[in-house]
Amino acid sequence: MADNTDDIAEEISFQSFDDDCRLLGNLLNDVLQREVGSTFMEKLEKIRVLAQSACNMRQAGIEDMAELLEKQLSSELSNMTLEEALTLARAFSHYLTLTGIAETHHRVRKGRNVANLSKSCDDIFNQLVQGGVSPDELYNTVCKQEVEIVLTAHPTQINRRTLQYKHIRIAHLLDLNDRPDLSLEDREMVIEDLVREITSIWQTDELRRQSPTPVDEARAGLNIVEQSLWKAVPHYLRRVSNALKKHTGKPLPLTCTPIKFGSWMGGDRDGNPNVTAKVTKDVTLLSKWMVIDLYLREVDHLRFELSMNQCSDRLSMLAHEILEQGLSEAFSEGRHESWNESASLPTQLPARAHLPSCAVRVENGESQYPRLDIPGKDYDGDISSSSTTFKSGSHDVHASLPSSENSSASQAPTTPRSSQLQKKLYAEFQTGKSSFQKLLEPKLPQLPGIAPYRIVLGNVKDKLLKSRRRMELLLEDNTCDYDPLSYYETTDELLEPLLLCYESLQSCGSGVLADGRLADLIRRVATFGMVLMKLDLRQESGRHAETLDAITNYLDMGTYSEWEEEKKLDFLARELKGKRPLVPASIEVAPDVKEVLDTFRIAAELGSDSLGAYVISMASNASDVLAVELLQKDARLSVSGELGRACPGGTLRVVPLFETVKDLRGAGSVIRKLLSIDWYRQHIIENHNGHQEVMVGYSDSGKDAGRFTAAWELYKAQEDVVAACTEYGIKVTLFHGRGGSIGRGGGPTYMAIQSQPPGSVMGTLRSTEQGEMVQAKFGLPQTAVRQLEIYTTAVLLATLRPPLPPREEKWRNLMEDISNISCQCYRSVVYENPEFLAYFHEATPEAELGFLNIGSRPARRKSTKGIGHLRAIPWVFAWTQTRFVLPAWLGIGAGLKVSCEKGHTEDLQAMYKEWPFFQCTIDLIEMVLGKADIPIAKHYDEVLVSEKRRELGHELRAELTTTEKFVLVVSGHEKLQQNNRSLRRLIENRLPFLNPMNMLQVEILKRLRSDDDNHKIRDALLITINGIAAGMRNTG
Repeated sequence: MADNTDDIAEEISFQSFDDDCRLLGNLLNDVLQREVGSTFMEKLEKIRVLAQSACNMRQAGIEDMAELLEKQLSSELSNMTLEEALTLARAFSHYLTLTGIAETHHRVRKGRNVANLSKSCDDIFNQLVQGGVSPDELYNTVCKQEVEIVLTAHPTQINRRTLQYKHIRIAHLLDLNDRPDLSLEDREMVIEDLVREITSIWQTDELRRQSPTPVDEARAGLNIVEQSLWKAVPHYLRRVSNALKKHTGKPLPLTCTPIKFGSWMGGDRDGNPNVTAKVTKDVTLLSKWMVIDLYLREVDHLRFELSMNQCSDRLSMLAHEILEQGLSEAFSEGRHESWNESASLPTQLPARAHLPSCAVRVENGESQYPRLDIPGKDYDGDISSSSTTFKSGSHDVHASLPSSENSSASQAPTTPRSSQLQKKLYAEFQTGKSSFQKLLEPKLPQLPGIAPYRIVLGNVKDKLLKSRRRMELLLEDNTCDYDPLSYYETTDELLEPLLLCYESLQSCGSGVLADGRLADLIRRVATFGMVLMKLDLRQESGRHAETLDAITNYLDMGTYSEWEEEKKLDFLARELKGKRPLVPASIEVAPDVKEVLDTFRIAAELGSDSLGAYVISMASNASDVLAVELLQKDARLSVSGELGRACPGGTLRVVPLFETVKDLRGAGSVIRKLLSIDWYRQHIIENHNGHQEVMVGYSDSGKDAGRFTAAWELYKAQEDVVAACTEYGIKVTLFHGRGGSIGRGGGPTYMAIQSQPPGSVMGTLRSTEQGEMVQAKFGLPQTAVRQLEIYTTAVLLATLRPPLPPREEKWRNLMEDISNISCQCYRSVVYENPEFLAYFHEATPEAELGFLNIGSRPARRKSTKGIGHLRAIPWVFAWTQTRFVLPAWLGIGAGLKVSCEKGHTEDLQAMYKEWPFFQCTIDLIEMVLGKADIPIAKHYDEVLVSEKRRELGHELRAELTTTEKFVLVVSGHEKLQQNNRSLRRLIENRLPFLNPMNMLQVEILKRLRSDDDNHKIRDALLITINGIAAGMRNTG
């Protein structure tokens, strides 16, 4: 859940939202009254009232009274016992979480009640047609659009998955409670269910007690698909199709999918030693297993729905072929398939089912089924010696009756009567066998009105079952020798019978049936394929260089990483043109190098049918890309040699990721160098359809130079990359590595796409969605549909009506000047001030974040203590906790101030009004400043920071005030969030719970740092971190 959902800026009515908050708050109070007692509840209410009063004073501008109330609040919290502090932290954390659920529900409700929702397909298609775009151009552009949303496992999701499910349940109950047709009794039942859910949440441990594995993280991503995206995708595509038909006269083609999904969960090994080649393989197989399982559920529903007999000749022929083949196979194997029965009935009879139970034996002579000896006319005492002996609960059953297959075997002597009985039984089961066989052998012409759709879909189900079982065998590292014709390998194989059913229904006048569940399944297959989400692989460029070092040293060629760039390129190009493997089979390498080689081997075994791109983080040279191409080629040669056939699929797209400011500035040159190499350019044209993908990173560039400079460098890098590809006639797709928070490139999707450089979004886009943002944007089907629509319409507008470039060169020069001053200010504090690192550790809970167990990868790329090797997530996360959000604004105020003092205020205001990129940058900064809180940040300093470093904190707070002042000057607003009153209102609603949580965190940090082995204090701290993250609605 996060504030940067795209419709938040629209004016909304808060009455129903307030009602929901009041309802959930009262129910939580009732639960707490039972769970912790009235004495504690009185303390909790006193603290809430103090916090509310302090907030009211601040909003009224009565600072002295607010400060006095805050001191009293701090005193109350510091006098609490540890047990009381822990309970208070939990209570306020749940209040904030429930408020967040109410906010999300309110947006869903608003979207449902608005007739013409802005940024919807209907709205934007109408705007474009009214603006002069021809219906044909609109139709073709939408159909050719290629957007891929890549879900990543970045560790910013605080909540346990168990609690996420409970939160979703509460959202569903709120939705149900909105129904006007509920009776009083039904409404009371909804309230009772809410009480149960809230009680269950309170009694559940909110802390992860161990770190998730990469496979756990992947399962979380797969669960998002199952719980939300699986339902959302058909709904979203229907909206696109209906809007297209309304404005162009033609619906969206059935197998056209403007949006697909990718994943990094289980493939991102950059700085994460826990992601191994085996993990990547297992996650890919798990993903395939899940999508097959989801298809099976849909096919079962369809078999029940499509019960009609009338069909096209083609479908009829296919149904008869399947029946003939099925019956033929059934009798050749001694079994019978029940094509027309429901899925719950058995599809295979037990062996020798035509024999009477008394005659059925297993190989050791024991009956497969227990036989009860019931006294009757044929019973006498002699048979007791040959009767069945039972052992309770087992099949240890002994019988003296001979089996038909082993009548010559030595038998115990029998009496004449027992011999007579045997003959009688034998005659009976022979008659039974004959009758049973006739029953199982209906001739095709005599089959009464077969349901052809059920037969075809039954065959689809059988193949899907085989496909799923194959995945299970491969996951267990077993061999699988299934006939390739008996399972599905590709998306087209599965689509073929489904499309045939669709065409048959349409031709028979049953289009209304065809366009229902069947069309939804076809669209899901086209979107998710046979892999659900293709997995990207990511590794740091230095690891590839280390691998090539090992190879070149083994071959006595010297050390690859010590060569000049040109020598590297010559060597790599030469080897890429060759047809022999480079890596000798006999080579012995270090474990780190072996892991890289194993990863490429797995990539060769899985191929591009299962995997997406190979992303090179910290890319800075053309050789970084060619190195991966060579290692990939070498692995494919080796694997295909062992298999005796070509590797499945094609080679993976190799995507350089430019992250630091220095690398962003060189991105265009690197792409030009790559495309100037004949082998590489030809490879792109032949194997990747003339398409180059380039990734730009927002997190590390922001940590490197500050948010403003990073934004400007990213803008220029994209312009340069697009120009470089255009020079060589190559199409380009830009892959945006955005985080959730503003400091890591986060922000409203629509705003972000609309502010890209002209020409950088030409119908194609890839973008990451990380951590808590995955749950926020796609956790509920309704919010997921909205987000998918926004991606589609934003990319469409950026393609057909690209954002305006800077109106004049002077604007670019001003941006350059502001960026330089901003970067200098940022780096002088973060990297050059010797006191800053110690201040950072004292003033924030950064050191304690590692106890959260929210991700599988380490917080640092290397073990050093400096800011440089700290990952961007804990860097931003720590400052978000203290409400100082320093990474998002530091340096910006200094740059704007100098520009305004030089007389450029009017120019900056014109840039804000007319240049989408500049407006987006300023609006995002204003949004994050609205969440910053100087008094709270000051409280952290006063209690936790040593006296000699408090002056640094004072200077930084002054810098924050300067930033607020000049952001308002540029935007022309009187106060922060003036153009986003809804967000301001939502933030104010959280403060009575959020402010005490921050003050409590300060108190707990103070205690923990003098008793760092106290696990109960540590738990209390982690709960405050959870609560503040819920209140800020994002983390890192």
